[in-house]
Amino acid sequence: MKYRLLHIASLAFLPAPALIAAAQHPAATPRQDFTQLLQSAENSRESGRDDDAIQLFRRALSQQPDSEEALWYLGTLLYEKEQYADARDVLRQFMTLRGDAAPGWALLGLCEFQLREYPHALDHLQRAMKQGIGDRRDLARPVLYDLVVLLTRFERYDESQALFAFTEPDPSLIEPAGLAGLRLPLLPAEIPPDRRELVDLAGTAVMALQGERDDEAKSAFKRLLAAYPNEPGVHFLYGAYVARQHPDEAVPEFEREMQISPFHVLARVRLAEQFIARREFDPALEFAREAIQLDPKRPSAHAFAGEALIGKGNAAEGIKELETAEERDPTVSRVHWDLMRAYAAAGRKEEAKREQQEMKKLLDAEGSNASPASSTQDSSAK
Repeated sequence: MKYRLLHIASLAFLPAPALIAAAQHPAATPRQDFTQLLQSAENSRESGRDDDAIQLFRRALSQQPDSEEALWYLGTLLYEKEQYADARDVLRQFMTLRGDAAPGWALLGLCEFQLREYPHALDHLQRAMKQGIGDRRDLARPVLYDLVVLLTRFERYDESQALFAFTEPDPSLIEPAGLAGLRLPLLPAEIPPDRRELVDLAGTAVMALQGERDDEAKSAFKRLLAAYPNEPGVHFLYGAYVARQHPDEAVPEFEREMQISPFHVLARVRLAEQFIARREFDPALEFAREAIQLDPKRPSAHAFAGEALIGKGNAAEGIKELETAEERDPTVSRVHWDLMRAYAAAGRKEEAKREQQEMKKLLDAEGSNASPASSTQDSSAK
């Protein structure tokens, strides 16, 4: 989807009075000639004569190739003209000079998305979000849309869904939300016509869920389940929803998903998680081991296998599984918490202390005050 950007070409550059004053003198030096070209280009841009402005900015850059002003304004104009390849090249040059400019990373990522350079686009859009694009709604909306789409495309579904918590209801995001919720690694343009209703219903439910509009979410899930009771992904999505408040109701949903999708790894992971919460360690270990067999690199499967083994009294094997989970993904605080307690119980004090320190670093970075033992939603998806 292509959004029209308004007022995007506004970074902190030289004040206009300085440019005007310089332009009032004869072009006796290259610097004065460059300043006149830049002022003429800016006048053309403000007057809506974009083609003239593009030519003038190019002439200015031929004299001063490292001009931040000329590069930025030229890049934004080329983007608006949908000349994405040229805009990308100009913006890449601009970012070598202004790596701190979040709007620059954002616009570069938007260009790369249009050019289907998806890995570069995802990297640069995430940089823009990390640096912060502030209250620039004209830029935030397309950045969020492309970022959600790309995270889903690269099968990072939970990261994609989490972004909807920061959005207002927006019909353009329903399809991306549905794809993320159903775990379909497609772009919206790739949705088959006979699947659009399914994706739309799922997207409506996901957006309501992430926006904490519970009544709307319940209604959307009811329609989704009634219309598509045997569709892959539907029962897993609903199970993840009800697990938040009614964990017991989630178990039959995950089991139903396994009947529909026999090789569904995350349904097994979530079942292992639910049975661990019930302290039913035998079925938890069975589901965790099935998940490991299907996806040996899945950190959460090893983590829940470790928890189940420790719960059954097999601390040595449980620690090995937890260590495997930590090696595969060291960013999950719950795994550090489990290892800290397991090491402490085994008398391995130095290792327990190390895990405590690592856990604290993670929680500080997340800005979270929650107990890591209760942090299951994200870790189970990894």
